[in-house]
Amino acid sequence: MFVPGGAAHILHADLDAFYASVEQRDDPRLRGRPVIVGGGVVLACSYEAKRRGVRTAMGGRQARALCPEAIVVPPRMSAYSAASKAVFEIFRDTTPVVEGLSIDEAFLDVGGLYRIAGAPVGIAERLRDRVRADVGLAITVGVARTKFLAKVASGVAKPDGLLLVPPDEELQFLHRLPVERLWGVGTVTAAKLHAHRVTTVGQVARLGEATLVSLLGEGQGRHLHALAHNRDPRPVVVGRRRRSIGAQRALGRGPHPRPFVEAVLAELVDRVSRRMRTAGRTGRTVVLRLRFADFTRVTRSHTLQRPTSHTQTLLDAVRRLHEAAVSDIANRGLTLVGIAVANLDNDDSLQLELPFDVTSGAELDTALDRVRDRFGSAALTRASLLGRRQGPTVPLLPD
Repeated sequence: MFVPGGAAHILHADLDAFYASVEQRDDPRLRGRPVIVGGGVVLACSYEAKRRGVRTAMGGRQARALCPEAIVVPPRMSAYSAASKAVFEIFRDTTPVVEGLSIDEAFLDVGGLYRIAGAPVGIAERLRDRVRADVGLAITVGVARTKFLAKVASGVAKPDGLLLVPPDEELQFLHRLPVERLWGVGTVTAAKLHAHRVTTVGQVARLGEATLVSLLGEGQGRHLHALAHNRDPRPVVVGRRRRSIGAQRALGRGPHPRPFVEAVLAELVDRVSRRMRTAGRTGRTVVLRLRFADFTRVTRSHTLQRPTSHTQTLLDAVRRLHEAAVSDIANRGLTLVGIAVANLDNDDSLQLELPFDVTSGAELDTALDRVRDRFGSAALTRASLLGRRQGPTVPLLPD
């Protein structure tokens, strides 16, 4: 790929406050006003609401206390999906090398377009103009030599910005940023670093790899040491398949009775297992994610003997993981649950085992999938979910 002088050639394009921006685009009365998407739990919020302290996944009551004048609107997933598809068409019209991260962000490699389309920053400017003109949304773009730094640049440039990080200014730009800008630094890791008076990326870089490993463990320490020096050799990859498939649901502060949590988990397993079968994937590792009332998170996992997309098998594993966490939930509260299946493979690589079981349960999954494909997801539901409001199905990139 031709990149003159090792120039910054990777774009990270990220739509601003996506759900809320679509609502403001479609309803002029919402423009310039604080908007919250979702009532019981904040699914998204506009920058006007963010400036008042409202955050995604916050309970609706807390959000309205912080911003009483906020306008609360129900989610319109079909509108967000249509907007995402329109934006991704512009991405792919800009360059064939597009790696989607979610429905509202992607990496684009434009290094091979220099002779026909000019410098990457000019391409980014035209991309932003076209998304604004054709889709009616603001998009922020970071431009850098690595995927990591391009994403950091777009985060710094938000909202509705464009930021180029020249190769000879990379470490100067990166090292003055707070440690929270590094991928993988969440609340717990940041607290460990702050306890040692490490608050900037530059201080992380100066610690040295051995010190970081002793503080954070080998994997995390080596990872952060590399990022603090902008070492990220990953290319932009087209058509990369997911390494895991999951779903989650914010619950609000509760308290939440155990039968309610179990019903939500069943709903999530139904959703994930159907996505796996649609994508032709099976998986071995079942993951349960919990967020407690103090917003700390834990993850529990179990690896099955063989890969599967069988709903009941996955649900049984999730129920065992939940059972093991019941006491923690009772003591600490629960605000979010999520499940995922990892160690994915193609379903055609599944090795059959003797004796063959002609009533394995896959037939029931297949029959339910066909009914839902024909009549909609709500055509069939579990008895435990009757009378319960189910969470919205968030639009996703293809699995």
